[in-house]
Amino acid sequence: MANIIETKGLTKSYGRNRGIQDVTFSVAEGEVFGFLGPNGAGKTTTMRVLMGLLHADSGTATIGGLDVWAQSTEVKKLVGYLPGELSLDPNLTGGQILAYLGNLRGGVDQAYLKALIQRLELDPSKKFREYSRGNKQKVGLIQAFMHRPKLLILDEPTSGLDPLNQQEFYAMVKEVRDDGRTVFLSSHVLPEVEHTCNRVGIIREGRLVAVNAVSSLRDLKHHVVEITFPTEAQIGWFSGVPNARVMEFDGDKHTIHLTVQGDLNQIIQIAAQHGATNLESREPSLEEVFLRYYEPAKA
Repeated sequence: MANIIETKGLTKSYGRNRGIQDVTFSVAEGEVFGFLGPNGAGKTTTMRVLMGLLHADSGTATIGGLDVWAQSTEVKKLVGYLPGELSLDPNLTGGQILAYLGNLRGGVDQAYLKALIQRLELDPSKKFREYSRGNKQKVGLIQAFMHRPKLLILDEPTSGLDPLNQQEFYAMVKEVRDDGRTVFLSSHVLPEVEHTCNRVGIIREGRLVAVNAVSSLRDLKHHVVEITFPTEAQIGWFSGVPNARVMEFDGDKHTIHLTVQGDLNQIIQIAAQHGATNLESREPSLEEVFLRYYEPAKA
């Protein structure tokens, strides 16, 4: 299968501030590719270079065989783009914005546009400045999808969406993939990436550290567990648990924080043996995962 995105040695520096360094990867046609990393890792910079909004200092990048800088206009005809920070005319209605952008594209299928508006439950009669963050995101998603592009580049696409609209977005991505088209998206939400993506690229401090099948995310998934006891607790109670990687006290030493990979059965049993009064468990955010397991590179 041909690659629709190819980068080789892509580098963009912001002086003292980190950009991206020697980023090389490819995305095949018909693939949903997740681009993961903590804030400031280089995800948005990479996407802006691909869109020809930033000029790389060195390296190459192509979309559909076209150079993203030298042939930027032709590239944009192939792409639907959702930026991380959407800035549109605040005095126009959502409907006017979509009509204007559709005309710039040379016209779009009005029935499909109407269907997208209904699916995401957008009121197109309101002015953009009157929209909530979630509704502004809906406008951004609709304009990216409405011309049925060969490639979608989406920076944090579900940011601000409620759970029902997130599910609708997942369905839209599946339809794009089933149609043989491609999605390149960044995300901080592990379940979202697992749900939508075939492969993932992991970027840290501007460098691509891994490109793997989405199943590799299981190695990153952990539970953050907080256990409270009626009296002073002891970390030693949990030291023999092989999948408990991080342990620390909180305040008065009645509460222990654990980071656990895999099931919690042994943790729950030990907590019960020592009379735990409360146990809370949650999955860490992707940001927490990277901060904990991808420590900053040493100089």
